[in-house]
Amino acid sequence: MREYHLFKMNAIDELTDRFINYLRIEKGLSNKTIESYSADLNCYFKFLHTHRIYNLSDTDTALLLKHLISLRKQGLNARSRARHLVTLRGFYRFLVKAKVLRRDPVRQIDLPKSSLKLPAVLSVDEIKLLIEAPNTDTPLGVRDKTMLELLYAAGLRVSELITLKTTDINREAGFVKVFGKGSKERIVPIGLYAQKQVDQYLEYSRSQLLKNRTSRFMFVTRSAKPMTRQGFWKLLKRYTLKAGIAKNITPHTFRHSFASHLLEGGADLRAVQIMLGHVDISTTQIYTHVAREHLKSMHQKYHPRS
Repeated sequence: MREYHLFKMNAIDELTDRFINYLRIEKGLSNKTIESYSADLNCYFKFLHTHRIYNLSDTDTALLLKHLISLRKQGLNARSRARHLVTLRGFYRFLVKAKVLRRDPVRQIDLPKSSLKLPAVLSVDEIKLLIEAPNTDTPLGVRDKTMLELLYAAGLRVSELITLKTTDINREAGFVKVFGKGSKERIVPIGLYAQKQVDQYLEYSRSQLLKNRTSRFMFVTRSAKPMTRQGFWKLLKRYTLKAGIAKNITPHTFRHSFASHLLEGGADLRAVQIMLGHVDISTTQIYTHVAREHLKSMHQKYHPRS
């Protein structure tokens, strides 16, 4: 097994490049996520250099905990420290898999509980209020309702919604083809409500908005240009007010609600992971906490001895 002297012969660059290529090619992570991983690793390597650790085989769990403590002393909050730990966890797993190391010193370290931020979700009734808010007597209203319906039906990110092409939707089978982070493709069912709404939009309203112009994008403006992220945010804010919902709602709130409602209804976590397009199931597991809270409240409400 090869020993890597971290500060000789560009060993840092070699290991980092191998890991980054693994994240990009095998994991399909976005450039932004990869940049964060690189920054976290650079921070860690500086820490090792400061403590005169020159071989990765000399690192252990105690040293990694010391690194996390130093990050806290530098003022990093629990969420940022948790992200550093996720980076190091992935890095050491990769090194063991690549047979650079025999053991993984990060395995015994848990993520700090205070870093767990449960996503805000809407109730089913609130979702219905929002989807019903647009005035469907107008082509724009039909478009807006279709966007909201699809956002919830397929758990889309706003970037995925606004870049949808008309060819990405299989209207007969009721599926949408989505290109997510890292250009990973996934197929997600959309359900009857969204199917009917998509049909109405494509058969009547979209052509009225285009006015004999053409566009490959599913959702267009009056000028036949694709809907923008900022434009959709403004629409959502307006419909939130119209629906009388006081919560701070973002497009991602629909995605959180999609996952939580599926789990509350008994969906398998792995299935939800696939529909969301998460590479790692640990990313999806945060929604199980929301589902557990729902079950707990149901127990307290209906159990005679709660």
